[in-house]
This record gives sequence, C-alpha cells and structure tokens, in this order.
Amino acid sequence: MERETRGRRRAEPTLPSASGDVRGGGESIDRELLDGWMLVMQGFQATQDSLASELAERFNLRQGSAEVLVRLLTAPKNRMPMTRLAHETRMSSGGFTKLADRLCAAGLTRRMTCAEDRRLVYLELTDLGKDTARAVAQTVTGILRDRVLAPLGRDGLGKLADSMRAVRDANDDPGK
Repeated sequence: MERETRGRRRAEPTLPSASGDVRGGGESIDRELLDGWMLVMQGFQATQDSLASELAERFNLRQGSAEVLVRLLTAPKNRMPMTRLAHETRMSSGGFTKLADRLCAAGLTRRMTCAEDRRLVYLELTDLGKDTARAVAQTVTGILRDRVLAPLGRDGLGKLADSMRAVRDANDDPGK
C-alpha cells in the first residue's frame, strides 16, 4: 500500500505479524538482537542508577564528577589533560568545562597548565580530591562487587568488558 506525502508516493510501513517479525526494505527485524541489546542497556542502567544514587547520598557527587575523580586517581601524577578526560567521559568540551569548574570550586581539583605547551591544560586532584576519590573508588568497588561481580564472576566480567571494548572501539569515531 502506498500513501502520498508532500507529492511523493511512499510505501506504508509494514506492521508486525503475529510472530513479531517485521519485513520491509529487504531486512527483517531481529527480535533476538533487539531483546539482547535492551537487556544490555537495562543491566547497565540499573547498575549506573545504583551507583549514582549511592554516590549522591554519600558524597553529594553526580556520576560524571565521581567518574572524573576516579579516573584522576588512577592517572599518573593524579592528573590528565582536560581534552582527554572530556573524550574518555564522552562529554562535550563545554559540558566538561562546567564539570571541571564545579570540581575546582569544591576544592577537589585544580587546573594546571603544561610548562612545555601552554595550550595543554591538566585537571589535577588536590589532597582533598585524592581523599575523596579514594573513598569514591572504595564505594564504587563495593557496589560493583555486589551488583556485577557476584552475578557474573571474574570470567563473566572479563568477557563482558572485552565485549563492550569491542563494541566501543567499533563505534568510536575520533573525528566526532
């Protein structure tokens, strides 16, 4: 069946059959693929929600701020270039700048310019930031032990991490 839209004839979308399979445009909808991906998203979101809630309650930190603190804690000299942090946390430069401003205002981080290249700005943990980041990392580790490691085991977590790394790398476009 066709319908007219702005002077063009367009095929009506195919409605699902009783089995839930939709055929159109030469491809079918793969329910197993969709269901699997939705389970990945639900598991990730449920875990993230638990982490975010606990971090907000214990440390009055948003998820993004906590992630930056933990990344800085594990970085050499407890500092990283702000552009790299923004990229690794999947934030825009403007959004990351606002997050860095909040962390600096709270006394958890400071900006440091590179002596060799003044265009390069690092975000570095302060002493208070190191203490807070350690406490955050301990809290996150405890939650992940209960909510991820217990149901999956070390092997399952390793396989999940390897799988998600492959998906990330397949979709990571450095030009974005």
